[in-house]
Amino acid sequence: MTVVVIVLAAGYGVGVGLLLPRAVWRLGVEAGEGWRERCPEGHVLPGWLGAARCRVPSGQAPPHTYGRRALPLAALTGTVCAALGAAVGPRPEAVVYVGLAPVLVLLALVDRAVHRLPDVLTLPLAAAAAAGLGAAALLPGAAGDWRRALFGGLLLATGYLALFLVNPAGMGFGDVKLALSLGVALGWYGWGVWAAGAFLGFLYGALYGLFLLLRGSATRGQGFAFGPFMAAGAFTGVLLAGFGA
Repeated sequence: MTVVVIVLAAGYGVGVGLLLPRAVWRLGVEAGEGWRERCPEGHVLPGWLGAARCRVPSGQAPPHTYGRRALPLAALTGTVCAALGAAVGPRPEAVVYVGLAPVLVLLALVDRAVHRLPDVLTLPLAAAAAAGLGAAALLPGAAGDWRRALFGGLLLATGYLALFLVNPAGMGFGDVKLALSLGVALGWYGWGVWAAGAFLGFLYGALYGLFLLLRGSATRGQGFAFGPFMAAGAFTGVLLAGFGA
């Protein structure tokens, strides 16, 4: 049964990943700017999902590509979803973790590009994680606790809010909102998992910052996108918890 879950999760991840390049491009704007409505060549973008490629009339020119390539992104989301499917297995919460994973990948890519975590993704992600795990808790075979998940989300967001208030230059408010959904996902499996996922996010970020300093490509106090490391820490925590649940 677990093999079936892995295959379905991987297929879902690949399928959704193929549709994300255009969303990455459209959302990849600085704060205060409107979402991109045109490609670099000025063509109007048809919707939010799909390849980052503009079609031109036949015979005039090859399709114009821009932004992220679809196949590497599909491989990334497929791998993430397959790993979650393998860890969580045939439990009800697998649908939630696998289903929302591509949104987290999209957020990480946008944050890496423009150091921004759009509310249009972070807030619905938190609501979907809470509602999805609440539904999973009602089904037989669930391995977590919904109330603890909700409290975990509030607690992690509160911690990030405190860091933001102490040092706004070092922590974006988008990170606070992302922490809400990540705390829900981690709290589901227990406080040990919650603490591990939160700690690993800071650890990954610190190691990356140290790497930049040693390489000479960054200076002390220079900021970088922290969302991808938050996501990586939570992903690692869920994997560890899923395999051990």
